[in-house]
Amino acid sequence: MIKSTENLVFNEAPKLLQQGLRIGLDALANQQPGPAAALPAGRPVSSNFVPTAHRARRIAYSPDLDGRADPGEIVWTWVVYEDDPSRGKDRPVLVVGRDRSVLLGLMLSSQDHHRNDPNWISIGSGTWDYDGRVSWVRLDRVLDVPEEGIRREGAILEREMFDLVAARLRADYSWS
Repeated sequence: MIKSTENLVFNEAPKLLQQGLRIGLDALANQQPGPAAALPAGRPVSSNFVPTAHRARRIAYSPDLDGRADPGEIVWTWVVYEDDPSRGKDRPVLVVGRDRSVLLGLMLSSQDHHRNDPNWISIGSGTWDYDGRVSWVRLDRVLDVPEEGIRREGAILEREMFDLVAARLRADYSWS
């Protein structure tokens, strides 16, 4: 019973919400596009990008759906654009550590052009992407994610995939 409830809450409900959102967006599609997404009001945003080696620390897989984001979980938060800090995008982030109330996260992308980029690693597909697309994690910079800025917990990354990310952080960026 608990497993099926968790499945409904964490896997199926977000898909239904996304479908509803798409239907609404399709209905609005005939309108003129508005300006690029502005920063959300009233919620902290992820706006600090740090080279990964500067945040080197011990990394351990410890997801726990207890309401606090932990390493191994993928969460959604607003991330500002590097080239225009006044705008940004709500996106998934892999939690790899914590510094008090600030999470350390690695940005995810489903853009296929990251396939051959050495700063990105494939983690396959999962429930964090409603369309089931393969995702990549950016390794060369860490985002400071204010815990209050998390929109929702998105998924738990499989241990095997997290271990691949951790191995690259250890080998290339002096994490332990």
